[in-house]
Amino acid sequence: MKRYRPHILVAIALAIVLSTGWHGALRNALTDLRFSWQSRAASGNVVVVAIDAPSIDRIGVWPWPRRLHAELLHRLEAAGAADIAFDVDFSTPSDPASDEAFVQALREAGGSTILASFKQPTPNGGAAHINRPLKSFSNQSWPAVVNVAVESDGLVRRYPFGEKLGDAVMPSMAVVLAGQDANRRPPFLIDFSIRAASIPSVSYVDVLRGDTAALDRLRGKKIIVGATALELGDRFSVPNGKIVSGPVLQALAAESILQNRMLRWTSDIGMILGLGVICLLMMYSWRRLAPGIRVAVLVAAGAVVEIVAALVQARWPLVIDTSLFHIAIVAYLTAIALDEIDFRGLLGRIAESRFHRIAMSLGDGLVCTDEDHRITVWNPGASAIFGYAPAEMIGRPFETLCVVPADGDARPSMHDAARQALLVPGGAVVVEFEGRRKNGETFPVEASFSGWQGTEGFQYGAILRDISVRKREAERVKYLAEHDALTGLANRNTLHARLVGMIANAERKPREVALLVIGLDGFQSINDMLGHSAGDLVLQAVAIRLEGQAGDGAIVARLGGDEFAIAREAADGSEPIVKFAERIARAFETPLATGTRQHRVRISIGVAVYGEGGQGADELLSNGHLALSKAKMTRRGSHVIFEAAIRQELESRLTLESELALAADRGEFELFYQPQVRLTDGSLVGAEALIRWRHPVRGYVSPGEFMPVVNTSALSERIANWVMETACRQARGWELSGSGVRVAINLSPSQLQSGDLAHSVATLLESTGLTPSLLEIEVTEDILLDDERRVLDMFKRIQELGVRILFDDFGTGYASLSYLKKFPLDGLKIDRSFVSGLLSNSDDAAIVGSTIGLSKRLGLTVVAEGIEDRATADFLVSMGCEEGQGYFFGRPMPAQAFEKQFLAPELDAVSAA
Repeated sequence: MKRYRPHILVAIALAIVLSTGWHGALRNALTDLRFSWQSRAASGNVVVVAIDAPSIDRIGVWPWPRRLHAELLHRLEAAGAADIAFDVDFSTPSDPASDEAFVQALREAGGSTILASFKQPTPNGGAAHINRPLKSFSNQSWPAVVNVAVESDGLVRRYPFGEKLGDAVMPSMAVVLAGQDANRRPPFLIDFSIRAASIPSVSYVDVLRGDTAALDRLRGKKIIVGATALELGDRFSVPNGKIVSGPVLQALAAESILQNRMLRWTSDIGMILGLGVICLLMMYSWRRLAPGIRVAVLVAAGAVVEIVAALVQARWPLVIDTSLFHIAIVAYLTAIALDEIDFRGLLGRIAESRFHRIAMSLGDGLVCTDEDHRITVWNPGASAIFGYAPAEMIGRPFETLCVVPADGDARPSMHDAARQALLVPGGAVVVEFEGRRKNGETFPVEASFSGWQGTEGFQYGAILRDISVRKREAERVKYLAEHDALTGLANRNTLHARLVGMIANAERKPREVALLVIGLDGFQSINDMLGHSAGDLVLQAVAIRLEGQAGDGAIVARLGGDEFAIAREAADGSEPIVKFAERIARAFETPLATGTRQHRVRISIGVAVYGEGGQGADELLSNGHLALSKAKMTRRGSHVIFEAAIRQELESRLTLESELALAADRGEFELFYQPQVRLTDGSLVGAEALIRWRHPVRGYVSPGEFMPVVNTSALSERIANWVMETACRQARGWELSGSGVRVAINLSPSQLQSGDLAHSVATLLESTGLTPSLLEIEVTEDILLDDERRVLDMFKRIQELGVRILFDDFGTGYASLSYLKKFPLDGLKIDRSFVSGLLSNSDDAAIVGSTIGLSKRLGLTVVAEGIEDRATADFLVSMGCEEGQGYFFGRPMPAQAFEKQFLAPELDAVSAA
């Protein structure tokens, strides 16, 4: 049994290694070692356009506006780049203008650009989240996945041909870039013997500014655009203690494909045969040869096998797994020298080697010191952060990295921090301090200190991170949390906090606290006519003017949209709030300058004073908005101070809106019809449909009471559509009974704003079967003011259906004559304010006569409203007016009463009773 003990030891060792998978680490280490022996240059066909530190310094903190990526894509296309891939996250929307610019650039590139997708694990361990480019981007590009698998030792070795995202397999970026097929192909080993430093790299900012030398390097090349800057964190540990950025890793994978270096493991049969040979050799020689000779044989066998594996790997894309062979050799060597070797010391050195390898692969900086605080370990991450090479720092004190505080405090002590770490759970203490780079630049550092008892005394370690980007982002987040991003003013939250403070001061020492809520009048028209960019400039100019007028001690805030606020506290003798509000309003009598344009913007102001206007910040804000609403309704361009009656008035309006909604649901609305007659003979030509509300308690409610509320509420479109449909069905009923009565309805602004009115009218005519000429639509000036081009197109299409369009309340607006020229009209209605004074006022007579003459020359029908007596009707006939309506001919009445009075077969003309 003793004779076979070494061989049993080898078998046990192999069984343990195979069951635990430890041989994989050795296999990887051997493969990595061969990479370091077989260094080769990249082909140069793949170039990385690097989002590096100089680019971030020149352009600004990441992420950048996507218009820069669009401009970069134009530059790359113009430079003659063969293929372009972006290793950048495009899964979330940003500024709409920048997104549209990038979409346009992708479209102009012919849809050949490659954009990255990736799986992102969820924090709770659920299904991975898939980050894909926005649909507008993916429609104009090739999809590619950039995920790589990080192995258990933290290194990336394998590269997939593709990955299943959802129901489809998406190829990897390097595979697409190299023009390979991704279907049903297993991952391959990246050839890390290709030197990462030999991959050509061009700075993003050099390409963006059109540097000729940089662009010449890109002609005919495959381009990968991605982040290489350390602070962006896109870093991967790869074999031999190297750290590469994501784009460089993708480039190495592409180079492996292009150079036919997609490495694959060979079959296990050869390794099994080799194990058999070495076991038989050892069994034969164990008692026949001296230990030294057996050691030499084992070492020689291992060297020969590894040399053969290295030569095969260098010449062909094959990797021979010699791990178990070497483990068997090591097991035999262990059996030979078990009593002669300091096994504990060997394990210590192995652990130290493993620690060193992990330390060198960390993306963060790792610094270790001896008990005198002199640096003993300095990894590449520390070099990247501080700029010192290991040789420059080994043996120097750790405090060399720290800036002496300006206030004279001591620099962070690694000794104290590490000793403290031994006393806390987790064994680490996190400290922030100011570090100094080799070039003298200072920056914030986060250090996690720890300590341990080593073979050479107590030792210390610190994991270091450059947190300058994180600090800047935290400051920016704090600023954005307290300020409006567009104007730089305080936002609603900051205003609320300051109001709370002002109120608290006023409770301790009586003083006036007032809140002005300011709204811009007609601001939407600026956005509609000039665009939102011009509107943003106006908002910024308003903010500057308000700050200039508010004075010291006041806070100016933007509440959102076109609403601003000023909160101030005033002691005795300060400017009264009324004069203050008037001065703010007068300040906007001067036009606002925005670039080459000047805008006349009026403001309305709602004022809420602490005490009568509210007892708390929320109440002041609420009542200030109510006062602003009142100002916009009654005193545009001026101010209204909140009082209890305003809330009561608005609450009454809300109550009325609620009752109107119920009325619509219960069918309480009715249509009355007022006759329209031919003035020369009194014959009926049509009827105007007028809405009435029969309240279950109050009876008929005057339209003057509820229609202003309807026209400014969400019910407007619903009720207007009901009026149009009901009137058309009634007109169709009269038409079928043999009475072709033309029915006129008043158009609501909401019907034009909500959709395609012409299509709705056509659909209604088709569903009811009404002859189009029997429908007449009356429009007012406020409708024509809204988006003239769109309204003009809509009215032309309605006229093409055969429906008549009349201009209602002619003469009461500001630009009525211009509308007769601009819009397709069939007639106009002279407002009752002119007709009622026709016999007694020569000015009214002149206006009516001129209007009738102008209309005839333009071929328009004229309808006079408000005819109350025979004399007025006769006077209008003498002026040439053709049609009219008014109480002289008939009041508005229900449909049945209208039929009985005007549509009875025996009546041929309209009675004037």
